[in-house]
Amino acid sequence: MSAPLENLLRDARLDLIMQRIENDSTVIGEVITQLDSTIRSVRFNAILILGKLGAQASSALAKLTACLEDNDFGICRETIKSIGSMGNIAESAVSGLCKHMTHKQAAIRREVAVSLGNIGYASDMALSTLLSALNDPVEEVRKEAAEALGKIKSSSTQVLEGLATSLSDNNWRVRASTATSLGLINSTDYDTIGRLIFRFEDSDWRVRAKIIDALISFGERAVPQLLDALKSKKFLVRKAVIEAIGEIKPQSNDAIDSLAPFLIHRKEVLRVKSIDSLCNIGILSIPKLLWALTKSSNKKRAVIISYIGGIKVSLKDIIPDIVKTLGELNVLSTRILVAKKPAGKMTFGKKVGFAWRRMWSSVKAALTEAGKTTVRVELCRTLGKIGKDSTLAINVLSEKLLDNKDIVRRSAALSLGNLGKESINAVPNLVELCQDHKADVRWRASEALGRIGEGTPQVISALEELLYDKADHVSAQAEFSLEQIKEIQS
Repeated sequence: MSAPLENLLRDARLDLIMQRIENDSTVIGEVITQLDSTIRSVRFNAILILGKLGAQASSALAKLTACLEDNDFGICRETIKSIGSMGNIAESAVSGLCKHMTHKQAAIRREVAVSLGNIGYASDMALSTLLSALNDPVEEVRKEAAEALGKIKSSSTQVLEGLATSLSDNNWRVRASTATSLGLINSTDYDTIGRLIFRFEDSDWRVRAKIIDALISFGERAVPQLLDALKSKKFLVRKAVIEAIGEIKPQSNDAIDSLAPFLIHRKEVLRVKSIDSLCNIGILSIPKLLWALTKSSNKKRAVIISYIGGIKVSLKDIIPDIVKTLGELNVLSTRILVAKKPAGKMTFGKKVGFAWRRMWSSVKAALTEAGKTTVRVELCRTLGKIGKDSTLAINVLSEKLLDNKDIVRRSAALSLGNLGKESINAVPNLVELCQDHKADVRWRASEALGRIGEGTPQVISALEELLYDKADHVSAQAEFSLEQIKEIQS
């Protein structure tokens, strides 16, 4: 014989009660009758169960509302939570909840704010109660009040002004929740966008992140004011604005032109953020990214090329522009080096001679693209991502298989393998690379041959030789590549 419901409630066997309700929904009515019990634990656990049931226990709303007047702190708090769990069907209980916002216990006030948000009823009383709670002495109550206003989504002037004030709260959690709520409300109010942007000066990165998220919800409506904010002299503001524009992804030349100068900014963080944002915007920003290649050092070029490979659209048509730009830079560097290199013995003083040698070293390092491994590596990696259906990409990668740096050869082989069958024209160079003195290069070459799947006698012979390679990972890959080719050819 099963235990009486009252005993289960008294002993807090909530799992068994929930199982009974799953099997028989009429048990909910029995739980509701236990709200009249004189035993505290029975009443408390009955309220807890009804809260777990949420809207399923809507018939308990009247009795639960009456429980709000219970003098027991725990009973009152749990009742508030249970009413809130019912959502918008609990609108009739809003006035009873609001009365408890003046309760001396902060935990009660907090739960009132949470429940009003969950119910989502934009009555004058609910909004007024939550707005007053934005000034509560306890930060957790202020935070929940701000979040509740966002859930209710009232765009009244009073709500927007109240939340605007909370953006300056002395607690970062309150400020972050306020920013989130303004994004949820997504008002057409022009001033709200400006207020959010103004708070980019916030010292806490978590608040700035929530402000960016909020501005994203406004979409391109926020872009004009964001572009104005780029003129700020404050580093944190410009950094956050660049991030926000990149997340919004406006397809406008104004946005792209405004971000372009930051591609060559002296601060690395702003450079990287602007590259990231322009790449998020997509193919429309490619001309500015190519322009930045001509204005940057090799280290910065490598970063730009790497980011271009992350653009999530077909970039086959821009490959000639990338290759052409880097080619022109190489020609330019050669011309400058020839023009600037001192002929004969230096006859000027030691200080001048030292300054000249230092300048000569800087020019050589900054302009000789052919001498910078990082640029060539990133070019190979990027062409492997965007080079699908591009003969030029295959040709460039095939050429890089002969590079004097093993990391470039390895990267080129890996990218050709990623492009698969399209890399068939590079097979002769890949076969030759199977004899490379670097094990990792031989590994990537054999891997690429397997992915391309061209089973010529030269390919099979090169891979069979690698079966006896001294490096285990090379011989294992050669065996796997031979199996891949066999499978493709069959």
